[in-house]
Amino acid sequence: MADWFSNGEAVGHVDASDRGMQYGDGLFETIAIRNGEPRLWDYHMDRLAKGCELLNIRKPPDAELTAGVLDALHQSNTPTAYSVAKIIVTAGTGLRGYGRALAETPTVLFGAFPALPPPVESYRDGLQAALCQTRLAINSPAAGLKTLNRLEQVLARSEFVATGEFEGLTMDADDDIICGTMSNVFFVTNNSISTPSLARCGVDGVMRRHVIETLRAQGIDTQIQAINLVDLKNVDEVFISNSQFGVMPVQSCADMRWPVGNTTRNVMAILADNGVIECRQ
Repeated sequence: MADWFSNGEAVGHVDASDRGMQYGDGLFETIAIRNGEPRLWDYHMDRLAKGCELLNIRKPPDAELTAGVLDALHQSNTPTAYSVAKIIVTAGTGLRGYGRALAETPTVLFGAFPALPPPVESYRDGLQAALCQTRLAINSPAAGLKTLNRLEQVLARSEFVATGEFEGLTMDADDDIICGTMSNVFFVTNNSISTPSLARCGVDGVMRRHVIETLRAQGIDTQIQAINLVDLKNVDEVFISNSQFGVMPVQSCADMRWPVGNTTRNVMAILADNGVIECRQ
């Protein structure tokens, strides 16, 4: 069966003149499907709307995007109990050259793929992370958004393909920790939770938002601030978040080690009670 669809039809190729392919002129969202429902849908739509506004692309209506995801799941025969859907929105086809006006007819692609939850051991014992040497460029106008330009993440993640770590933490030029290659990162110090600012670079993950808002609703504040590499020596616990796996503890990064502590366990329990089934370990 096909994996990709557009306008209800299977798609086997993309036009070579599409600006998404030519220039990375577009956005994407990767959505967890759990028990037939897209998780954190409103957060995905919010981020996509911000991205479309920045890139001057007409955003398809939410109802059209919902229908496209569900149609892709149905046509691909993807099991909907636990799977992944992806939406790609590009500025469409056009003449060669960087500049363009409003992209009124975007290319919209929907993908659907089977998925498996990470091993229980990763939630119980924590995962190993690499410290990536590839730095994230700062002061990007697209900071926080999920654009099609992911070369920094490709380069960073390629650093530890051979060594087998689950994730890699990335920094900017000032040695500030920003995020993982596919995740956001949280730190626990003296029972206080913090997460790096993404004002200058990085991706503002929907699970990051869910963690922050859910914890704050429980009266647990999460500080958003700059966190430098040297600060990691004083950190008590580390965990990462991602739209697909929820939250997982980090046990090590480079020569640093952290226990899977009570604060991280409490965060996972709260998320498990708020729709993130993977955290119910």
